Amino acid sequence: MSDSVPVLPPKNTSNRRTGLIVGAIIVVLAVVGAIVFFGTRSSSDDAATATGSGAPTVVKLGTTDVSQPHWEILKGLAAKEGIDLQIVGFSEYTQPNPALKDGEIDLNAFQHILYLADHNNNTGDDLQPIGSTLIVPLPLYSDKHKDVSEFTKGEQVAIPNDATNQARALFVLEGAGLITFTNDPKVPTPDDIDADASTVVVRPVEASQTAGLIGDADIAGVVVNNNFATDAGFDLDGYVYADDPTSTGAQPYINVIAARPEDVDNPTYKKIVELYHDPAVVKSVVESSGGTAVIVEGYDAAKLKTVLADTEANLKAAG
Repeated sequence: MSDSVPVLPPKNTSNRRTGLIVGAIIVVLAVVGAIVFFGTRSSSDDAATATGSGAPTVVKLGTTDVSQPHWEILKGLAAKEGIDLQIVGFSEYTQPNPALKDGEIDLNAFQHILYLADHNNNTGDDLQPIGSTLIVPLPLYSDKHKDVSEFTKGEQVAIPNDATNQARALFVLEGAGLITFTNDPKVPTPDDIDADASTVVVRPVEASQTAGLIGDADIAGVVVNNNFATDAGFDLDGYVYADDPTSTGAQPYINVIAARPEDVDNPTYKKIVELYHDPAVVKSVVESSGGTAVIVEGYDAAKLKTVLADTEANLKAAG
């Protein structure tokens, strides 16, 4: 009887190949899944770069010219940076600074440095500029006269009644040769006018009301801030006189974006300032102003703070 050697069954190479193929497919699917996952995650991370999270950061910015088209452009640019910029409208200049101080809004953009300095001095607030926006001439309009030489003795001119816009309006009328001061005031008021030596009589009213007096029978002219003139449909080139926004004395009239003092270094707010100077926003601002606005560059928060402090000191000295 011979010894028999057990014979092993042949290897099933077909099943092995099938297993390898299935395994390979699983690996490929896993790699593809990882690419999709991390690609999607990367896109989400990029969208939230400005805020540090996946959810947009809400920023409320108050202004008195909410209807201007550049705000929508700015909102769109901010959204791409993960910022939900909400524009809050106010009807009067006296409203946005208290709203900022009380935390109802995060920023405001409606005022020049002189107005902000006067507010801080009068209230004890310490609101601070974090970026410059624009400067525009302050024009004198009239529906009765085409040249300043046509104004006659005793005619009334409406001007803004808030201390800082009023001071600038009085300088406009002085520059136009329509009033003369009794002294050399840094921040003039109607009390500084030499009535005998002046042609017109000023009628101070709330700034938002000046444009509406253009057709008043008793009013020969109105000094109107650019945003109110725009909203009222004025021909922005139709003024009879305007000051020079690029003059050396124009610094206090640089318009700014303001924040609470503890927020001056907030990176999201700094991004909004940066986006305001985007070419698309700048183009819209200049077009809306009828080409009169001058975008102010080269003023960072530190430089603006210095101008504000100097202006506050000048206002206090004037008294």
